[in-house]
Amino acid sequence: MAVICVDAGTTVIKAVAYDHTGAESALARRGTAVSRPAPGHAEQDMGAVWDAVAATVREVAAAVAEPVELVAVTAQGDGCWLVDADGEPTGPAVLWNDARAAATVDAWTRDGLAAAAFKVNGSSAASGLPHAVLSWLRAHDPDRLGRSAALLTCGGWIWSRLTGELAAEESDASAPFMDLRARAYAPELLSLFGMEWAERLLPPVRSLPVAGLTRRAADALGLRAGVPVVMAPYDIVTTALGAGAVALGQACAILGTTLCTEVVAESPALDGEPTGITIALPGGYLRAFPTFAGTEVVQWTCRLLGLGGPEELGELAGRSEPGAGGLAFLPYLSPAGERAPFSDPLARGALLGLSFEHGPEQIARAALEGLTLVIRDCLAATGTDPGELRVCGGGSASATWLGLIADVTGLPVRRPADAEVGARGAYVAALAATGAAPSLAAAAAEHVRLRDAVEPHPARRARYDQLFEDFLTLRAGTADAWPLLAEMRGRA
Repeated sequence: MAVICVDAGTTVIKAVAYDHTGAESALARRGTAVSRPAPGHAEQDMGAVWDAVAATVREVAAAVAEPVELVAVTAQGDGCWLVDADGEPTGPAVLWNDARAAATVDAWTRDGLAAAAFKVNGSSAASGLPHAVLSWLRAHDPDRLGRSAALLTCGGWIWSRLTGELAAEESDASAPFMDLRARAYAPELLSLFGMEWAERLLPPVRSLPVAGLTRRAADALGLRAGVPVVMAPYDIVTTALGAGAVALGQACAILGTTLCTEVVAESPALDGEPTGITIALPGGYLRAFPTFAGTEVVQWTCRLLGLGGPEELGELAGRSEPGAGGLAFLPYLSPAGERAPFSDPLARGALLGLSFEHGPEQIARAALEGLTLVIRDCLAATGTDPGELRVCGGGSASATWLGLIADVTGLPVRRPADAEVGARGAYVAALAATGAAPSLAAAAAEHVRLRDAVEPHPARRARYDQLFEDFLTLRAGTADAWPLLAEMRGRA
């Protein structure tokens, strides 16, 4: 039989078909647009996302020789994908990286509400999380809330289109309203944020739910009605699964639109620093630190330097020595500030130490070093000491960046053999959900393959130990200016 797995990212929808051995047999991609109708806003047309999903699935279904007997979906997380009582969108999706509610999150942080919520849900507050977006909508678009009957995420939206059912996969539901220990919505969290009114919008929480493909969806996708459809965990989780990070203490870093450093944990850490997010998994938890700025920083730097793409950036950075000639880069370029490994909606980037002695090669080096030091910062925040780091995402194609990650973290770095790691993780989840594999770990052991490790260079590792301490010191000093910079933006 064939299995089709959909990975609905923020800017690209992918569908991958796997044959009866688990080998990839077909792949299709469609781009999706992110609109920014006002400063800080990030939205998507929900119908356009569904159309892209249908088109990619139709394409791969037509390309495989075996009958398709299983479909799985993973997608971007967080945000607000609101639908009415008929399951139709009440407006555009508000995405995970939307910044319109930054002032609300800042107030929650200053008032101690965010820290209090962390002791229950294990996740820091961020402007793209549902509670922040819903609060903004209640103040600025109450009519839309009145027309909405359910709050979904991207994965829940696609799954509802496929099956006609509404649900929140356990990973999506983990933040911000879940009691992680009880694995259920917590009324005290709704009360804490004064959001009892939002309870009616929360769909049932289910772990790896499975339902049959409706006739209408089957016709749109070119598949047989009744085919089982699995809602896999959202993308940062399935990417860890696709990289084989399934055992306690295993670590993974996603080099994508977000830099997400994550580690598998036995229990939620609810008493530590209120940063990062904690996601419920079957049999455990994923402690994750998804940043607001990742490979977009690479793209921004390429535009700044007039480069053709990331490969040219890596080549240019390689011409500079470690430390970039004393140039330091704080890569907090998102209008939403930063959420991991610290939470500050006012955070902004900086290029420090610049002089006439620096050229494009030092700027390129500093940009990659800044992003990589963030990975080490997030890894330190996990409180674990992994033996290696699995990496994936678009940035993992850069040999320069992989070597830099190994040197900065001091860990062997390994890439999965699959190019579409999120889809592979959805495949692993689908096998476990349907009983085709006894567990996630068993499915990953059979179907995840890794490339050879990139080892850290001892001398460079020692240099980066000092540069990491310098990076933290510079950030602490620069952070004092962030409130003033926010005032300046407000006067612009």
